Amino acid sequence: MKTSHEHPVDYSRSPSLPLSAEIPAECAGWRLDAALAKLFPEHSRSRLQGWLKQGLIRLDGSAAESKRKVYGGERIDFDQSAAVLPAPTLANAAEDIALDVVFEDEHLIVIDKPAGLVVHPGNGNASGTMMNALLHHAPQLAGIPRAGIVHRLDKDTSGLLVVAKTLTAQTDLVRQMQARSVQRHYLALALGVVERDGTVDAPLGRHAVQRTKMAIVRAGGKEARTHYAVLERFAKATLLECRLETGRTHQIRVHLASIKHPLAGDPVYGKARSGDARLDAFKRQALHAWRLALRHPATGADMAWESPLPADFAQLLEDLRHE
Repeated sequence: MKTSHEHPVDYSRSPSLPLSAEIPAECAGWRLDAALAKLFPEHSRSRLQGWLKQGLIRLDGSAAESKRKVYGGERIDFDQSAAVLPAPTLANAAEDIALDVVFEDEHLIVIDKPAGLVVHPGNGNASGTMMNALLHHAPQLAGIPRAGIVHRLDKDTSGLLVVAKTLTAQTDLVRQMQARSVQRHYLALALGVVERDGTVDAPLGRHAVQRTKMAIVRAGGKEARTHYAVLERFAKATLLECRLETGRTHQIRVHLASIKHPLAGDPVYGKARSGDARLDAFKRQALHAWRLALRHPATGADMAWESPLPADFAQLLEDLRHE
């Protein structure tokens, strides 16, 4: 694995705002950030507020706060010279790590992530992540928050992830996620015999004691809903297709464990022994993001991708079929 030098943030390309514009008269009496959100709907208000705070957007030649009232006719300018570059760290270093790119154009990258690869730097994983790999693969992602990553998979979950290559694409994908129009389908091998299809509708939050774990939290938890369908039954396990309606941390893992069918191989939520040595010996949670569907942020076309099961998961299923 080779590590390259930092890639500078190219603000001349990443914000994709015109060098100047005029506040329309219809925005008279509005807050500045609200007027900017109307002018530039391809960017979120929080992003525009951040640029105002950095001084990247100026009103009639001067810095202005988000809450400042406008009256129409004011000139806004994008001041690239005020851009603040992030300090070099291991987390934002580009590293020559191989990526399985399923699809790529000037707006999107779809990655088939292997089990074992961490998506985003965090405690204990300061480098060697998919984010580091993306910064090497597409250096312009240094100018996109979180290198364009809009959703994650756990380290030992394999499968499909979409990454935005522009700020406009990132905003659109985040809005699709919020509207729950992005379709994410998983293959999950759950312990025990699941009798029928179903839905787990239970809010999730941090575990009250073990803060690295998630748990069902009835009071104050975030809405979480997982739909599951039985695909194949074995003597001591069931292959399920899970469809996420929401995308909370560890959602499928916690929800299936809550109905007494934890994932095979799950070291955190599935510690119970199944009685089948093949299931108990599986070295990671048996979870694979096999299908991803969304609307292309630039063309509006409906797009979908599928990923075959990785070798370890596929072999486990074959072994179970030969009881």
